[in-house]
Amino acid sequence: MSFQVRGMILVFTIGNIIGYVMQISPPTRERHVFTDGSFDATSGSGGWSFVGFEGGLPVHREHGSSNGRSNNSLELKAVVQALAWVAASWPGRASILWTDSHHVVEGCHAWRMIWRNNGWKRIDPNPRARRRQIPDAALWQTLDLLLDQNPNVTVAWCKGHSGVGGNEDADSLARSHVTGVGHRLLR
Repeated sequence: MSFQVRGMILVFTIGNIIGYVMQISPPTRERHVFTDGSFDATSGSGGWSFVGFEGGLPVHREHGSSNGRSNNSLELKAVVQALAWVAASWPGRASILWTDSHHVVEGCHAWRMIWRNNGWKRIDPNPRARRRQIPDAALWQTLDLLLDQNPNVTVAWCKGHSGVGGNEDADSLARSHVTGVGHRLLR
C-alpha cells in the first residue's frame, strides 16, 4: 500500500489493482466563541458563560454569576467577557463571537455607533423629550471599546436551543451559574 499527496488530493494505491482518490480538506484554524447568559428575575441574579473553539476543538471555557437587570444584561456580560478573553488570547486574529441574543447583535452592529454619538443616551425625535439612559450603558461602553480595539472580531447571531454544540455548552454553563434560591431552570 502506498500513499501520495498531490496538492489537495490524497492517492491510495494497493498494488497495481486498486487506486482510490480522495480530496483532503486543509487544516482549519478558525476561531469561534459561543456566549450565553441566563437570568432569574426572582433573585435578580444570573449566570454568563462562553466557550472558545479553535479549529473545531474546545480550547477554553469561562463562566460566572452576576447580578443584573435582565437576561439582556447577562447576555451582554457574556459577550464582554468573551471579547476580553479573545483580545488577550488571540490578539489581532480573526474570530467570530456567536450569541443567541438579537439584542446584543443589533446593539453591536447598529445601536452602539448611534449611542456613542449621542453621549450614550437614547434620543427621542421629539426635541422636548428627555434623553433616556441606555440600560447597561457601562457594559455597552466596554464592549464598544473592545470591538474598536479588535476589528478582526465579528459578532454574529446563532439560533439558541437548536442543537449548535457550542451554544448548547455555553447555555448549560450559564444556567448552572444562576444563583437564585429555590428556582428551577426550564428550557
